Amino acid sequence: MNKRKLLQSTLAFAVAATLAGGVLAQDKPVKIGVTAGPHAQIFDMVKKVAERDGLKLQVVEFSDYVQPNAALAAGDLDANSYQHKPYLDQQVKDRGYKFTSVGYTVNFPIGVYSKKVKNLKDLKEGARFGIPNDPTNGGRVLLVLQDQGLIKLKAGAGLKATPLDVVENPKKIKFVELDAAQLPRSLDDLDAAGINTNYALPAGLHPGKDSIAQESAKSPYVNIIAVREQDKDKAWVAKLVKAYQSEEVRKFIQTEFKGSVVPGF
Repeated sequence: MNKRKLLQSTLAFAVAATLAGGVLAQDKPVKIGVTAGPHAQIFDMVKKVAERDGLKLQVVEFSDYVQPNAALAAGDLDANSYQHKPYLDQQVKDRGYKFTSVGYTVNFPIGVYSKKVKNLKDLKEGARFGIPNDPTNGGRVLLVLQDQGLIKLKAGAGLKATPLDVVENPKKIKFVELDAAQLPRSLDDLDAAGINTNYALPAGLHPGKDSIAQESAKSPYVNIIAVREQDKDKAWVAKLVKAYQSEEVRKFIQTEFKGSVVPGF
């Protein structure tokens, strides 16, 4: 009898220890990297939804596009939510990151802004035009300009077009490649610029009313949640994606951003 009780006590202790270990693991928040602005605002809501499902999140804000992936690779983050799939694919190719996309988030149709002209056709010859200096976002802006008839890109340039791919440029536009986060602050020194919405909004630029041209809503640049490949099947990843793609978060995005940011899930 004593041996049986001892065995039962041992098993009970082992189960309790296992459960305690699971609770302790959940007590450590999952760190999510985002860029300041809409991504951070949306994750304030995602955090509330996730916590109701027992998932604690710690949101870490960044001011550029490079550091969130570097931090994820270094293990300083568990996931990030700020980039679209073409950008992630390019980063994986260039830097060898072992990342994977686990869920769609939002789309930010990129806009063209200017303090000097009201229409792209009014740009003067030799106008200085700012574009993001990363291949995918720079290519997005060039495609907008091609759609507007200002330039023509060489066949096959695709989503990663650069100024070197411009084969027709009647206005002799001079492309100024800058870090995406710097473009809103540089508008005074440029004739126009293509600015990502998550940087335009904090600078007081609304795509719907302030842009002089805008990317098609059918673009392939839906943003994603990225994690390290080794983590993709972990339980917290499924909970994170579920929280983001909840109806609560969808309604928040639609109400808060009024079409300048649209759900991509």
